[in-house]
Amino acid sequence: MLKRHLRSLIFKNTMRVIVHISRVLVGVLFIFSGFIKLNDPIGFSYKLQEYFSADVLNLPFLEPYALLISVFVVVFEVVLGVFLLVGYKPKFTVWSLLLMIVFFTFLTFYAAYFEKVKDCGCFGDFLKLKPWESFWKDVVLLFFILLLFFGVKHITPLYSKLLTTVLAMVGFIVSLWFGYHVLMHLPTLDFRAYAIGKNIKTGMEIPEDAPKPVQEYSWKFKVNGAEQILKTNGSYPEVAGEFISVETKVIQEGYTPPVQDFSIESATDNLTDHFLTKDNVIIVVSYNLDNIEWDGASKLKALQDRALKNNYTIIGLTASGEAAKQRIKDAYGIDFDWYLCDEKALKTVVRSNPGVLELDQGTVTQKVHWNDIEALELPEVEKALEPIKNSIIAYIVNDRIVTRAEADSLKAIGLEEVPLLKAKSEILDSLRHVYGQPYTDVVKLQLKSTN
Repeated sequence: MLKRHLRSLIFKNTMRVIVHISRVLVGVLFIFSGFIKLNDPIGFSYKLQEYFSADVLNLPFLEPYALLISVFVVVFEVVLGVFLLVGYKPKFTVWSLLLMIVFFTFLTFYAAYFEKVKDCGCFGDFLKLKPWESFWKDVVLLFFILLLFFGVKHITPLYSKLLTTVLAMVGFIVSLWFGYHVLMHLPTLDFRAYAIGKNIKTGMEIPEDAPKPVQEYSWKFKVNGAEQILKTNGSYPEVAGEFISVETKVIQEGYTPPVQDFSIESATDNLTDHFLTKDNVIIVVSYNLDNIEWDGASKLKALQDRALKNNYTIIGLTASGEAAKQRIKDAYGIDFDWYLCDEKALKTVVRSNPGVLELDQGTVTQKVHWNDIEALELPEVEKALEPIKNSIIAYIVNDRIVTRAEADSLKAIGLEEVPLLKAKSEILDSLRHVYGQPYTDVVKLQLKSTN
């Protein structure tokens, strides 16, 4: 009888210690993971939109509510961690943790097994986990939460009932406030390649010794009337048969630069290097001009005037078309040119539509939400002279703009440069307005005179 009682006591004490350890591990991890996502709820909403898309869960009707769901999930995640640590409503907390981790485990397994999503977004941009890494992380968490579930009676409040309730409510209120704060401004901690102090041009580079991707080629042949598949690393297999098809699969990822798909393009030229080698460049970012915040757009005219007055170059970056660009110009009285960039890249650059950056030689020196445009520091700077190597020349043939290569080929067949009928500055202003290009010179060509 005494031995049985002793064994029972040892078991209870052991279980109490295990539950206590699990409580700390799960609580801290939930708070940390939730805080990282709460720091950037817009970024997490983009990841949810990816999950809701037709290629993954096929729940497109949820995409418009991705931001609302994002805020709810991450606040709830932080709050559950706080509840668990202070011991507030143990049964509700543990049941909620169990349901949440079961859902996340299913989600990460689905993404990993069907290779639908490359990064689960569990830790935002702070830590990128591969799908299977995310799944096994959730499996480990599920194990500890099950320990909490079966040992819930050992989860007791750390303090008095009143103080425990107060701490739980404070955790909830602080989480809500912090989420609202970063939505109205920008993430407090920026882990992306476009953070202040990062150089975009450097982030685009791939080191010479960077690992290359390894691909597997599956060649399908018909040999003696039967289909046969041969796998190689890219070389064509030596086989006596009829070739049918070939499929490739990346079995080992190569080096991926931090900055991807970023560019500054006009309708005819890639001006990325041009602007990333300039000082005092103000870039207004709007991934979609149709979705731009009106209150933010209404501040762009004053920003433009202040930037130009103090000798800054100001441009816009968007994924929208020419019609949307002109509509925004007309609606808000802005004159700076909008250039083209990939929408996903722009969503990564700044979590605001519009958002504003200052670049010096490609390095981000300032970045603000549209709510904070007035806080952008733009002291007067010396007006920069454009180097000749960056000149953008407009070649006019029969009242049509042609490229440098076309102009050179036309000169070879009998065209020559002729004087301009109007002042060059007047023509350049007109061309910049019509074509949206920062032309620095203009050359007019016509057939050589035979006299």
